[in-house]
Amino acid sequence: MKRKATSKLKKWYEAPHRRPLILRGARQVGKTWLMKNFASTLGLDSVYVNFESERELSSLFEQDFDIDRILRHLSLQKGVKIDKDTLLIFDEVQEVAHGITSLKYFAEQRPEIPVLVAGSMLGVAMHQGDSFPVGKVEFLDVYPLDFEEFLWATGNDLIADSLNKKDWALISSIRYKMEGLLKEYYYVGGMPKVINEYIAHRDYQAVREEQLYLIASYDNDFSKHAPINMVPRIRHVWNSIVAQLSKENKKFIYGVVKDGARAREYELALEWLYDAGLFYKVPRVKSGELPLNAFEDPNIFKVFMLDVGLLGALCDLDAKTLIKGNELFSTFKGALTEQYVMQQLRSLYGQKVYYWSADNSSGEIDFLIQHNGEPIPIEVKAEENLQSKSLRLFSDKFHLHHAWRFSMADYREQDWMTNFPLYGIAQALQ
Repeated sequence: MKRKATSKLKKWYEAPHRRPLILRGARQVGKTWLMKNFASTLGLDSVYVNFESERELSSLFEQDFDIDRILRHLSLQKGVKIDKDTLLIFDEVQEVAHGITSLKYFAEQRPEIPVLVAGSMLGVAMHQGDSFPVGKVEFLDVYPLDFEEFLWATGNDLIADSLNKKDWALISSIRYKMEGLLKEYYYVGGMPKVINEYIAHRDYQAVREEQLYLIASYDNDFSKHAPINMVPRIRHVWNSIVAQLSKENKKFIYGVVKDGARAREYELALEWLYDAGLFYKVPRVKSGELPLNAFEDPNIFKVFMLDVGLLGALCDLDAKTLIKGNELFSTFKGALTEQYVMQQLRSLYGQKVYYWSADNSSGEIDFLIQHNGEPIPIEVKAEENLQSKSLRLFSDKFHLHHAWRFSMADYREQDWMTNFPLYGIAQALQ
């Protein structure tokens, strides 16, 4: 499996003044595989430590933060010499006391030692009292496979190459194949284990079973990692995601979580899911001016799931309906498409994504990003509908020169707006 994050790991490793690198992301997005595969791909000597399974190392950082002592301990435990050419991989680091804090001392005492770190629910663990090494670590966010990575994984490298060359005429000539691959991605999603299941058997039912297994494991994590009094509320928020995205106005509404629910009762549960990497938050901005974050309204936002395939599994959307089509499947198709676009933007763009709506609810822009020094409004269409009234009004209102529409239509460039096919989001960001 080929992942774009591998090139980012290589850039980190070759940097002259690197710091310990923390891989952030939800469980099962492939963090452990990335770290191990990176070491083997570059032919690096490495020491892999899993603090969940190797309980004999549970007191490694309790005595002190003398890094030379810690390295001697690890060398004896693993039977290998650890020096500046050894990649240290700490997995499930949240399971050992002061594991995250120790990274500060690796950075200060032995900066030449490359250290990679990951863990389940690490985003939650970093907020639970251990001293965090501010300014002493770097981060790499890991997401489900994007659509291009899905093409690589399923043997469609030539198609991915044509997309990267922006050969729109050639892509247009195989449009129906592209639409079929996109629908496959909508159903399978980008979770590595699910994709491996799909590659191995091409069985949609087996894919769905793997997705449901992942969803069940996330549900189990609520009880394992969250404060016991918060667990019911986390489940309420988690179970409301389909209903939230089914609304025409996808603004997150606490009353959808539970009748009469208020923000103060559920906002911590929502933040827990966000820290766990299971939700994406898209805040509203009040203006299309730069910088966008200066106009953010923190109390109004949309919420999307980690993965489009898992969203389909949560709402029991069968393969025949999605891939073959069904006239009853119309309203939620838009929600699924917005989920897909948000997922691609989050993994490819790597910065905060916003949306805009008028104060009087007279118009809305699905997504808004700050790209190459200017705001780019984005409209999402599940089909070929090319009407873009809100997009044009927004662009005129804030005197913007570029706007994007993602739809099932072919690539088309106009003086003020470019239409990219939904399978060409990566190319829009190039």
